[in-house]
Amino acid sequence: MNLLPEAFVPLILAFAPLFSQLVWTSAMVLVVGAILAPGKRTVSAVLRVMGLHQEQHFQTYHRVLSRAVWSSRQASRVLLQQLVGVLAPSGALVMGIDDTIERRWGKRIAARGIYRDPVRSSESHFVRTSGLRWLSLMLLVPIPWAHRVWALPFLTVLAPSQRHGQACGHRHKTLTNWARQMLTQVRRWVPHRPLVLVADSSFAALDLLEALRQLPQPVQVVTRLRLDAALYHPAPERQAQQMGRPRKVGKRLPTLKALIENPYTPWETIVVSDWYGQGDYSLQVASHTAVWYHTGLPAVPIRWVLIRDPKAQFPPQALLCTDLSAQPSQILHWFRQRWQIEVTFAEVRAHLGVETQRQWSKLAILRTTPALLALFSIVVLLAHQQQLQHPFVLPKAAWYQKLKPTFVDALALVRQQLWQMRTSQISAVESDTVKVPRHLFNAWSDLLCYAA
Repeated sequence: MNLLPEAFVPLILAFAPLFSQLVWTSAMVLVVGAILAPGKRTVSAVLRVMGLHQEQHFQTYHRVLSRAVWSSRQASRVLLQQLVGVLAPSGALVMGIDDTIERRWGKRIAARGIYRDPVRSSESHFVRTSGLRWLSLMLLVPIPWAHRVWALPFLTVLAPSQRHGQACGHRHKTLTNWARQMLTQVRRWVPHRPLVLVADSSFAALDLLEALRQLPQPVQVVTRLRLDAALYHPAPERQAQQMGRPRKVGKRLPTLKALIENPYTPWETIVVSDWYGQGDYSLQVASHTAVWYHTGLPAVPIRWVLIRDPKAQFPPQALLCTDLSAQPSQILHWFRQRWQIEVTFAEVRAHLGVETQRQWSKLAILRTTPALLALFSIVVLLAHQQQLQHPFVLPKAAWYQKLKPTFVDALALVRQQLWQMRTSQISAVESDTVKVPRHLFNAWSDLLCYAA
């Protein structure tokens, strides 16, 4: 049975060589069912929505995740190639990285740990939660029909806690170590395109910045910088017959906090368009190059950017960029896109069932959540392909006029095409025809396609 409309076939068939023929047939059912199913994304829920609730060999579909031989890393490579080829064929590739906690309980989940819940915690309220920590790398790319930048996940890894590593006798790998490995892998996949990584302050680590800077094709990093960071002049040139080891840095510079308080600091006013939904916004910035250094760690040349709000709606902040030639306005533009990572995490929880799956097998756990995050990107690719032929028609209501499509509209568009495909196949088999009024059929279709 053909499960895909003709427009979707080329994008999905790119993943077929990663599977054997029998596994691919079952994997296709899981992919289509995960898109169509509302609520929980368990294998049983997928089988129900695909009309396979009477399937006697249901364990075949469970084994796609728990036993079948296929590589999640190679699937990530294929997905990245699809995203770059369709949505970012030229120019620098901007990527964002961040971790998220999948709340899970159960003694059989070996990698489970206790972490700070970033969603429920605040500066004055600390909330712990049990779950799995995932580190996700996303492509930050403008979506033409959405008129904004979206964060599209393509590579996600499990980053267990230190306690789990000790229990297994393994050396603990920090988030920055995982990030270094992920970016090194992506650099091998995309060797000739400029790469810019956008991250929060958790990844403002000198060893990570230096490792990415020393790659054959460096990865430029944009992240936050502490206001009390130790900044220095570049090391002076070594003199002839000079004794001792070469110097790493020159004289110490004033801290960024001191520059903020200094009334003689030269500030430049720039206007940033679409500043977190507030339209054009004026900011004051100061920028220069320096060497960031801490004893025992590498010395990394950076461009720092101080940001001050004339309206005092947020406190002064600092950013760093390892591309010394980048302009402050460009650095701000890159860093502002990082917020889309948080939007994607919220969308996959609300509409793709992350935290509702119930796999217990170690291999299935390692595969399911990255697959659901990657499904976000696959849905965007399918919606992009479909809207080239049939542009978006946004839902309208008397009390609400939606101006720009969001992920739920992309998901509804893809679901609509899949349901039409399944309806036509069922109609060809069934001899009895039941006539349904058009307005009632459209109401049912909307409820199915927009169900969370």
